[in-house]
Amino acid sequence: MTMQNTQHILMIRPVRFISNPQTQSSNAFQRTDITFVSPEVAAMNEFDAYVAKLRAAGMDVTVIDDTPLPHTPDSIFPNNWVSFHENGTVVLYPMQAENRRQERRQDILAQIGKRFDVRQVLDLSRFELDGKYHEGTGVMVLDHVHKIAYVCRASRSHPEVMAAFSAHLGYQAFWFDAVDSTGRPIYHTNVMMGVGRTLAVVCLESIHDLAQRQQLVQKLTDSGKVILPISYTQMNAFAGNVMELQNPAGEAVLALSTQAWDALSDEQQQLVRQYTIPVTADLHTIETLGGGGARCMIAEIFLPLKTAADNDHAFSPVMATHH
Repeated sequence: MTMQNTQHILMIRPVRFISNPQTQSSNAFQRTDITFVSPEVAAMNEFDAYVAKLRAAGMDVTVIDDTPLPHTPDSIFPNNWVSFHENGTVVLYPMQAENRRQERRQDILAQIGKRFDVRQVLDLSRFELDGKYHEGTGVMVLDHVHKIAYVCRASRSHPEVMAAFSAHLGYQAFWFDAVDSTGRPIYHTNVMMGVGRTLAVVCLESIHDLAQRQQLVQKLTDSGKVILPISYTQMNAFAGNVMELQNPAGEAVLALSTQAWDALSDEQQQLVRQYTIPVTADLHTIETLGGGGARCMIAEIFLPLKTAADNDHAFSPVMATHH
C-alpha cells in the first residue's frame, strides 16, 4: 500500500551555514539585507532543537553532519538533491547552483543503505551538463498515493528531467505558473504549497492565471484533499513550506516553523489541528538567510527497512561523477 507520509527522515546538520550567494538571484525568500551575529552557530542551534522536537513527536531522524569542505552553505536542505522511494529507488537531481552539486555525497547514500533497502539509484544529475535543473521535492510536491507531482515553472524545474522522473516512477506532472508578490516566478513549488493525506496548504493567489488556479483546485479536490488557502503574507512567513509526516501510531504530524504557525489565523490553525498534529520549531536564522524552511530541511525516506536477510546481499549505491 502506497503511503503519503513516513516517520523516517534524513536531515543534514549544517557546519558553515551562510546565505548562499549562488542562489540569491532565483530565491526571493533569501534576505541578504539582515546581519546575523554567528549565523553558523544560530543555524546549528535551530537545527538541533528542530530535530529534538521531531524525535519527541515520534519521528525516526537520521542526522548526518555536513563537512567543512567543500563549502556547501545550503546542505541543510537535502530534499533538493535526493529522494528515497518505497520501491527501493534513490533519485539524484540536477542542481542549478554549482556549490549545491557538491551536496550529493556517496557516504550519505552508503549510510542510508545500512538501514534501508536501496535497490537502484536513478541519477538525473547528468542533465546539469545541458543546463537543465530540477531540484527534487523542492520543485515537485508529490502526492504519492495518487502519483501526482505538482510543479511550478521556474529556472530550477525542467520538463525533460520531470519526464525522466515520471518514466521511472510513474508520477503524472501537473504544471502551473506561480509568482511571488513582485511577479517573480516562485523558485520552488514547496514554498507555496504542501500536500498531505487530506490537508493541502496552497497559496492560491500566487497563481495569477485563474484557469490554472481552478484546475489546481479541481485536481486537489478530485484527489480527496481539503484545501487550506494561504495569503502572500503567510507564504512569505513560510506557511506553505510545511511537511506532513506520521508518528508510530500512524497519525499525521505537520512540521512547520514557529513563524509559519504564528502567521496562520485561529481558524486556519484549527483546520490544521483537525487533520494533523502540528510540531513547530523556531527556524528564524535558517529561513531568513537560507530562504528555505521546515519542509526544505527534511528528505523523507520511503525506502523499505532492511531485514537481516537483506544484509546478506547489501547494495552499494554508486553515484556518477560529472566534471
